[in-house]
Amino acid sequence: VNEMKKSGLRGRGGAGTCKDREIMRHDPHKLLEGCLIAGVGMRASAAYIYIRGEYVNERLNLEKARQEAYASGLLGKNACGSGYDFDVHIHFGAGAYICGEETALLESLEGKQGKPRLKPPFPANAGLYGCPTTVTNVETVAVSPTILRRGPEWFASFGRKNNSGTKLYCISGHVNKPCTVEEEMSIPLKELIEKHCGGVRGGWDNLLAVIPGGSSVPLLPKHICDDVLMDYDALKAVQSGLGTAAVMVMDKSTDVVDAIARLSYFYKHESCGQCTPCREGTGWLWMIMERLKVGNAKLEEIDMLQEVTKQIEGHTICALGDAAAWPVQGLIRHFRPELERRIRDRADSELLMAASA
Repeated sequence: VNEMKKSGLRGRGGAGTCKDREIMRHDPHKLLEGCLIAGVGMRASAAYIYIRGEYVNERLNLEKARQEAYASGLLGKNACGSGYDFDVHIHFGAGAYICGEETALLESLEGKQGKPRLKPPFPANAGLYGCPTTVTNVETVAVSPTILRRGPEWFASFGRKNNSGTKLYCISGHVNKPCTVEEEMSIPLKELIEKHCGGVRGGWDNLLAVIPGGSSVPLLPKHICDDVLMDYDALKAVQSGLGTAAVMVMDKSTDVVDAIARLSYFYKHESCGQCTPCREGTGWLWMIMERLKVGNAKLEEIDMLQEVTKQIEGHTICALGDAAAWPVQGLIRHFRPELERRIRDRADSELLMAASA
């Protein structure tokens, strides 16, 4: 436990995202070893690996690795000949996004509807079947064997203070070579894209915006992307976040309003409906975004949209409401002139049509 503290490891975020798929697909034994290390550190007797419904091949790979570990005496009774008993169970979800939230995941594991619980009590006090439970991410667990093997000083040598270590970055969108790559924390975003992805399609000057940490974090326009570092504190300072480190690159051919409208629909669709601000608010976000996409709105509705996001953010049991609000807030913060232009262009077009009639 002390070695992990020395390493400066922080939560690697995001349940069942692209980086976790790569670990389970290509190196499942590392995850199982990480579970065993975490179990020993917390004196736990079992680990449950919850795999999202879409990851069929990853489940097969992980199940095969689990059987190999049991056959070799690395898991189960007297694991690794240590006198310590530790079991690993694999549970297959049904594809609900909300089950990435820790308490919704526990509800799903117990065979109930995947709806987040009110907290407190927190899972560390009353988790799975009422037992103390730690819920953490695949990448966070899977990196622990490497830290103990190479030493916490080695891990802490990457990145900068409070943002140390290496991280899996999944880069997609308008780049020449989309990929998932392990890099050190605090690498400049521009260097990450140009070093591993062959740059932005059409060159760096063709960049419009980047979503640096998955769909739930606010986007960043090009002028911020020129210098920003890929770590927790640097992205927080520019009003975004590292999130899952799923970097989505958009060039100037992108309809950025349409892109954020699509995200609004996703969160509307994935809301469990338990909290009124999220259940009703995500629907309103999507409806307003659909109208703004074609300019069918009034200028004052942009401020109303911002107010709706503020009424959702921080007023729900889990963070899905925040995740729905932040992309829209980022759009208004950085691309408000584009929203206003669409509204004015449509109004001018309607006036012209009325005059010609």
